[in-house]
Amino acid sequence: MSSLPLFPEPSGESHQAAFDRWLAAQQENGALRQPSSIAVYRDMWGSFTAWCLGQSPAVTLASLDMGDLSAFQQARFGMKSDDLSLSPRYALRLLRLIDRVLRHHAEAHGTPANAAASEWIATQPEVRYADSARADPLPEFLSVSEARHLITFLSSARPRPGDRHGQAALSWQALRNRVAVALQLGAGLTPGDVRVLRLDAPTSQIAGRRERPWKVAVPGNGNSPAREAPIAPWAGELLQHWLKVRAETTIAGDFLFPATRTGKPWSKEAQYVAAKQVLEDAGIDAAGGGSFLLRHTFALRQLRRGAKLDQVARWLGIEPEAMGKYQRVLTGPAEVI
Repeated sequence: MSSLPLFPEPSGESHQAAFDRWLAAQQENGALRQPSSIAVYRDMWGSFTAWCLGQSPAVTLASLDMGDLSAFQQARFGMKSDDLSLSPRYALRLLRLIDRVLRHHAEAHGTPANAAASEWIATQPEVRYADSARADPLPEFLSVSEARHLITFLSSARPRPGDRHGQAALSWQALRNRVAVALQLGAGLTPGDVRVLRLDAPTSQIAGRRERPWKVAVPGNGNSPAREAPIAPWAGELLQHWLKVRAETTIAGDFLFPATRTGKPWSKEAQYVAAKQVLEDAGIDAAGGGSFLLRHTFALRQLRRGAKLDQVARWLGIEPEAMGKYQRVLTGPAEVI
């Protein structure tokens, strides 16, 4: 006659259901797309779940603590020495996955998040800094003073109330160039994003007494899905002015930023040169063109203001795993406007 177990034996449904809900959310918002990446995450979570259910008592999502995670990591040392799952970078990826699933699970149930995984990472320097600067360089970004100066320079292209002349000396091409740079800093767009935007990309709303674009729709490509990104108010004002000038100049075609008045698409080289010149005119070091300097500044500014990593990743059109470089910046003393 067999005795009854002292503890309930969970079937693993809660572990698997939590992962499936997290995965569905990632796929729905386009943050996780590659089948190969999904397969890796399934394997990772499967090994973690198997270990949890193999303990006595079984480790639940609620009871999981730092001691359990240390024991889980120690248990893996018995595997083959050439197994990549023993590497600090793999451990970091796995623990980040556990943390994301736990936080999504808590948010779905309206309960406090179990922070055991993030706390464990914080106490393990070898794992915490596994994504070293050599493998994943820290992003360069504008300082607070540089960003403010650039915003002031770009915004000077827009006439102020009572200023009849404003930037009348600017050609439509010069205005286009400044507004395109403004969207890279104020919406986190890449050079490629800027070139493919269509006239219907901006969505506007009434701000005060004026209409102003507040978000922009970016079409997908082979590397990232279609997405929407918020536009900083100052950049929205500039974009609204560009739309007015573009219409008054009777520029043809559907591209938001065309190369010619006949509506031809803006080439990669021409846009690169234009952005570099705008930054140089503003007195900003434009080594390498500076375009991704602007995008990194946007991302860090959003994170500093409280936006979640997953949300900023969606705005940028990248997977959350690529946000680690920004996290490393945020743990330091650097100021970001």
